[in-house]
Amino acid sequence: MYARVATFESDPAKVDEAIGMIRAQVESDETAPGLEGAKMLMLVNRETGKGVGVTLFDSEEAMRRGDEALNGMNPGGTERRVSVEFFEVPVHTVS
Repeated sequence: MYARVATFESDPAKVDEAIGMIRAQVESDETAPGLEGAKMLMLVNRETGKGVGVTLFDSEEAMRRGDEALNGMNPGGTERRVSVEFFEVPVHTVS
C-alpha cells in the first residue's frame, strides 16, 4: 500500500466549508479518473486551519496516477495546498 499525503492551510473560519466541499465530492459517488479504488482520510485542526489529506492506493503505479489526478484538482477558495509527500505503508490496520 502507498500513501499520498497533502498538507493544506486554510482560514480556521472556513474549515467547515472545506469539509463540506470534500464530503460533497465523496458522496457524489463520481470517482475522478485516476482515483479508482483509492481510500481517503481528511484530518483538520480547527484552531489553526491546517489540514492533511491522506489518500491510500494499492500500488505505487496507482499512487502516481492518483497524484496526477489530484494535482489537476483545485482545492478551491477555502484552502491552499502547501506540500505533497509520498510514502510506502508497510503496516496498516485500517480497512
